[in-house]
Amino acid sequence: MKPNLDTLKTEIEQYLEESGLAVFYGYSRALESAPTVYWDCDQYPEYKKFVQAARTAGARVMVFHQRTFMSEQVDDALEQLAACNLAREEFREFEQRLTGMRGYDGFVCAIELSFDHEGRVFLFDLRTEWYDELTEILDEIQVLTSDTEDDPTMGGYFSKN
Repeated sequence: MKPNLDTLKTEIEQYLEESGLAVFYGYSRALESAPTVYWDCDQYPEYKKFVQAARTAGARVMVFHQRTFMSEQVDDALEQLAACNLAREEFREFEQRLTGMRGYDGFVCAIELSFDHEGRVFLFDLRTEWYDELTEILDEIQVLTSDTEDDPTMGGYFSKN
């Protein structure tokens, strides 16, 4: 997959405009409470098929969301990582993986198209491989940080004062 989705973003916007669908520039809908059906972007990464499915289903509005990577995410992750009790080698491995992501600053890392049909959100979520890797790293750090918050030396007792 391309390391940058900027060119594809422009192509998708143009295609949507030509398709006759109204384009609504919205936030990510991946975490909405409505039942969501995800398009299989691994097997079918072609956005035109998704748009065609939307049109066939009678959709008139397509929600378009893009995510641009900001290197501040790396800074935040490194701060969280510093709070973890990691061996020096493990810390350095995380640090190297994270700092390697800085080169993608300003790149479009995810494109999401969605439409509503019969009470469900149909979602096309295309991400770069490097952004998937970053997400995995951030998830690992989240687990490590939650482990330090659940300190067994406290015995489960705390004061509500």
